[in-house]
Amino acid sequence: DSMVPVLITGESGTGKELFARYIHYTGKHRDGPFVSVNCAAISESLLLSELFGHEKGSFTGAIERHIGKFELAHGGTLFLDEIGDMALHVQAKLLRVIEDSSFERVGGVKKIKVNIRIITATNKDINNLVNNGLFREDLFYRINTVHLHLPALRDHPDDIPLLISYYLKQYANEYHKIVPNISQELMNYWMEYSWPGNIRELKNVINNLYFQ
Repeated sequence: DSMVPVLITGESGTGKELFARYIHYTGKHRDGPFVSVNCAAISESLLLSELFGHEKGSFTGAIERHIGKFELAHGGTLFLDEIGDMALHVQAKLLRVIEDSSFERVGGVKKIKVNIRIITATNKDINNLVNNGLFREDLFYRINTVHLHLPALRDHPDDIPLLISYYLKQYANEYHKIVPNISQELMNYWMEYSWPGNIRELKNVINNLYFQ
């Protein structure tokens, strides 16, 4: 039920967004929105507008007011995925917003107050980014109040049969098919495989092998 910021680290495909959603939907703001932003998927020039919104005419192409993710997440959770890819000048703006719980839209002057929980995630070594001047140390300490590290799938192989069973049932239900049986030989192979793509890779293998 705490509203403190949470930083989730782990390799790609370990379920960081899924875990962020779990935190949101078991907290006291569960009835509020869960808004997700992939910081690596949005160009540096557009990220400020995407996060904080913009006013009509604030830049070329801004033909109408745009409401940003911070506003949309009011009363709930804002999940900033791949925050390790965020540009330094955007990090500086983000730090001020986290400290003040307020911001202005791009091209605006009105202060907008928000009540949100910030959850961030990265698959990069964020301590190394800080040490090399690629991530602001002050922002790191603001988002790292609670740090959760999700292990790679190869580090908990006993969970592999459970995950396989889950996805077999999920896809069988989705495609209206009978749940296939897995030979012990194949299961043993999968438990010894390193799964570099982690749970995302396992999920795709099940889908492609049995349901496509």
